[in-house]
Amino acid sequence: MSSKGSDRSDGHRRLRPSGGYRELRSFQVATVIYDATASFCDRFVDKRSRTHDQMVQAARSGRQNIAEGSRAAATSSETELRLVNVARASLDELLLDYEDFLRQRGKRQWSKDDREAREVRAVGSKRDRTDQSDRTDPTDHWKAYCRWLDAADAALVANTVLCLIHQVNYLLDQQIAGLERGFVKDGGYTEKLAAARLAERQRQKKDRTDPSDQTDQSGLLVSAPTCATCGKTMVVRTARKGELAGSQVWDCSGYPECKATRLFEGSA
Repeated sequence: MSSKGSDRSDGHRRLRPSGGYRELRSFQVATVIYDATASFCDRFVDKRSRTHDQMVQAARSGRQNIAEGSRAAATSSETELRLVNVARASLDELLLDYEDFLRQRGKRQWSKDDREAREVRAVGSKRDRTDQSDRTDPTDHWKAYCRWLDAADAALVANTVLCLIHQVNYLLDQQIAGLERGFVKDGGYTEKLAAARLAERQRQKKDRTDPSDQTDQSGLLVSAPTCATCGKTMVVRTARKGELAGSQVWDCSGYPECKATRLFEGSA
């Protein structure tokens, strides 16, 4: 089965779609950040230091929580929003670690207008505009930035990852804002479930045994007549037996106490 998300399960549409995180640009770049951070820490940070593990875990948390939030979308918009916020906070923590690495070693941090930063951003913009045959291949995304991420210069790698973190944070900010708007407008999963249940009850209530209006076989709305015997509303039914089998007839809604019937003739 494909790992791509779907909003269908066993032939039924879910109340809220979920999954599909592998196609999210935020998840794709977060994967590059995670892989790049693991490589960066192994090459440039003492493996015995807490910073090594903390940076790798922060990068992993950013990626994993984007995926978990997407999967949680089907059952809880609140959980989805919380997990996306956790991803955002984890990447903020990682961003500070990279900034600290540069500052403590007296290395220059790129500004957003520096030529190098613009070149890294241009790769992301180009990929967003390109129709790729497989957007879920993580090695494909790494290759797009490998000339910076595989460099021997630690400052070059750190600045590149910083650019990528800023890109993902921007995307997550947009996603969080959209989730908040959707929650305010449509409510969470609990509200949607309650609304769906209410709609089903209303559908069941509009049963042919107690209507004020009926529809004929063509779907046209017709007014129900009153039973001449007991005065109750009559309902449209399809005769199963006798000469009128297969035809629509008016039956008294008081059945079985009242068995009055009459030929269906459209509007009364």
